[in-house]
Amino acid sequence: MKLTYQGKTKDVYALEDGNYLLKFKDDVTGTDGVFDPGANTVGLTIEGVGKAGLRLTKFFYEKLNSMGIPTHYVDADIENSTMTVLPATLFGQGVEVICRYRAVGSFLKRYGRYISEGHPLDAYVEVTLKDDNRNDPLITDEALEMLGIMTKEEYKTLSDLTKKIGCVVKDELSKKGLELYDIKFEFGRIGEDQHIALIDEISGGNMRAYKGEEYIEPLKLEQIMLG
Repeated sequence: MKLTYQGKTKDVYALEDGNYLLKFKDDVTGTDGVFDPGANTVGLTIEGVGKAGLRLTKFFYEKLNSMGIPTHYVDADIENSTMTVLPATLFGQGVEVICRYRAVGSFLKRYGRYISEGHPLDAYVEVTLKDDNRNDPLITDEALEMLGIMTKEEYKTLSDLTKKIGCVVKDELSKKGLELYDIKFEFGRIGEDQHIALIDEISGGNMRAYKGEEYIEPLKLEQIMLG
């Protein structure tokens, strides 16, 4: 097993069979000690959040795989906080895709002149480039194509998958009396045909969920969903 990448919330190891192993950490993104799924820095460490994130990720990935939605998920080892995944090719240096159901976070900061906090949004999809030095800039489908990162057809596929997967997560949360405000996904190309598939995790650290007016932090989210 060879360490190939050290991330903010996970480390990545190459396995001898060509697959990869993701090791989940107890770090979450945020600023000044406050959790923020859209932040590009580690904000705080929460004991147990790695295993909790993996449990929820396993739950959602197994559901998506059973639905025939393309993912990189192979299996998970909760005890060791690891997940085995298929190799994936990133779009450029990586893109993040956010699906928004309410106006909060960076969306509200940008467009607060036109919309109030918590205002409903119709599964709004936005794509950012993974670039810590430039604060993960927003990018359009035209610019993605011009920069050779993805085609407009791939963007359409990615956007459709984002809405479809977001709906699955939103529906599962609603069964537990929770409302999904927004969620962040990552995608890559996998397999011989290089089809677009969901990669990375689907955990409380990648989403904002509320119960009424109360924000549900990542550890509590996992407990509610799987407890």
